[in-house]
Amino acid sequence: MKCPYCNNHKTRVIDTSHDQRGGTRRRRVCDKCKQRFSSYERPILATPMLVKQDGTREEFSREKLMAGIKVACAKRPVAATDIERIAGEVEAELQQLGKAEVPSKMAGDLVIKKLKDLDEVAYIRYATVYLGFDDLESIRKEIDRLLESR
Repeated sequence: MKCPYCNNHKTRVIDTSHDQRGGTRRRRVCDKCKQRFSSYERPILATPMLVKQDGTREEFSREKLMAGIKVACAKRPVAATDIERIAGEVEAELQQLGKAEVPSKMAGDLVIKKLKDLDEVAYIRYATVYLGFDDLESIRKEIDRLLESR
């Protein structure tokens, strides 16, 4: 691996760790400038196509998913790492299904469940769009259900 500091091609791995999603983090040191840096490897698995309610198909986009979660979590005490973790977990769960196509509702349901556990306000924001709440009464009912489940 090329050193990001001096572009030398001779680097050594000094530590390796693995995460739950199958990724590998390697701590490296450059033989020339002695700078240390990390690299992250993640297996490339086929992510299924998402089938929308109208029957159209769309390629899964981790970036699009993260953008939606970020909007729901705006101005909330939710760390960027939590948003990335949720997107990664949803992507991994879809990949583990081993199917070429899955309903987009499945991805949305996974996000809803994870946001509900992470931040209730972000959950309500996401649910308002995802579940199609079109009036204040339906939002109020969902908030009441949330408060009852505490």
